[in-house]
Amino acid sequence: MSSGVAERTRRAGPAGASRSHRLVSGVTTALLSRVAGFVVPIVLVPVTLPYFGNDLYGLWMAVASLAGMAAFADLGLGSGLMTKLAPCYAHGDTARARRYVSSAYLTLTVLAFGLTGLLWLTAGAVPWSALFNVTGQVTPEQTRMISLICLTAFALNVPLSLIARVQYAYQQVGRSNVWQTAGSLAALAAVLGVVWADLSPLLVVAVSVATPLLVNLLNTLWFFGRQEPGIRPTPRAVDARAAVELTRLSGLFFVLTVVISFATNADTLIIAHALGLSAVAGYVVPAKLLSQLGQLVVLVNVPLWPANGEALAQGHLDWVRRTTRRMTVLSVLAAGLPAAVLVAFGDRLFAAWLPVPMGDDRWLLAGLGVWWLLQAALSPRFMVQNADGVIVPQLVGWAAFLVLSALGKWYAADRVGVAAVPWVGALGYALTVVPAALYGYHRTLRRHRRPATETEGVVAHVVR
Repeated sequence: MSSGVAERTRRAGPAGASRSHRLVSGVTTALLSRVAGFVVPIVLVPVTLPYFGNDLYGLWMAVASLAGMAAFADLGLGSGLMTKLAPCYAHGDTARARRYVSSAYLTLTVLAFGLTGLLWLTAGAVPWSALFNVTGQVTPEQTRMISLICLTAFALNVPLSLIARVQYAYQQVGRSNVWQTAGSLAALAAVLGVVWADLSPLLVVAVSVATPLLVNLLNTLWFFGRQEPGIRPTPRAVDARAAVELTRLSGLFFVLTVVISFATNADTLIIAHALGLSAVAGYVVPAKLLSQLGQLVVLVNVPLWPANGEALAQGHLDWVRRTTRRMTVLSVLAAGLPAAVLVAFGDRLFAAWLPVPMGDDRWLLAGLGVWWLLQAALSPRFMVQNADGVIVPQLVGWAAFLVLSALGKWYAADRVGVAAVPWVGALGYALTVVPAALYGYHRTLRRHRRPATETEGVVAHVVR
């Protein structure tokens, strides 16, 4: 019996060490990527805000939030693809991987062109100005064009953004983060060039959304052309059964992403309708900076997704628990320390940084910090559930949060002001998402805990 246990421990040791090494690499590059992501708005906001003016800049951010709400447009296939590709990579099954990749890319490419065509065909009938509560000096034509530019770029990027999921599944997290960093820096350079050339604000919007799209295209061509040609998507490799499998797995991911997208991107639209577009600018600048902390937490924790899937499949629950605890501490520190600095010194930083006064409401900064701190603390537990497809508890929690927080934020914004919005969100999150996340995490671990009688039977068989 002892030799059997020792053999299983021996096999688990190298696998756990390799898994941890890949995780450390992914976390390190994610931190570097987020540093670049944090620098970009620090440089761009004081340049673009006076260039656009409060109303036009508020419109741009509101449209960007609408595009963020449409993040569910990939039908959950990105999440499903990453889950399906991880075992293909582990077993070297390039034929199956190619079927999954080809089916996903075909589905989302057709969807992207369909959405783009529908958008431009119906653009004249959409009341864009009413949708974003446009007033002041922003013209209906500017509103329509900014909306079309942002939403078109988003639709075309739906299939191109799959490359990050494929790279994560194939344990190339570091390279994926480098490409994303290159996209952010390239967009920064392009926007600064257009502003310094004193060209149209519409061109600023266009280059800001098109540059990351082009970088994703280059990344896709490089990965499938040079690094993994064996899984390059082709029409001949499209498989109906693979597509059905992906769709079945992705269904709940899709619904969950819809709910989360609306729940986390509704603030600017709520503020625009409750207080006007000028109030959006005062909220979105600190919110945009602190959202970089949220993106940092996501990038740091997403490598846990395939790593947890491997560990759960091999029964390494101790590794899952230990890593989840460590990543929770790391996530809280990664979000909490910068948030504390912004709360303490944000008013002075904004005054020295921005040419347009943004106010000095520390309650707003503190509320945003608490909001992202809560999400950081739960993110590692979500990665455990995602790896095992335990989606229903998350869906219940986020759906309850969406309803409760939307009503509360609208009332609070109208009665108290902008600073109340993130506090209402944090309270709603603590009441709904937190208990659902904890329940789903423990449920996932219970599903993989081998009963004692089964373990005894395995040990007895080994002894015999």
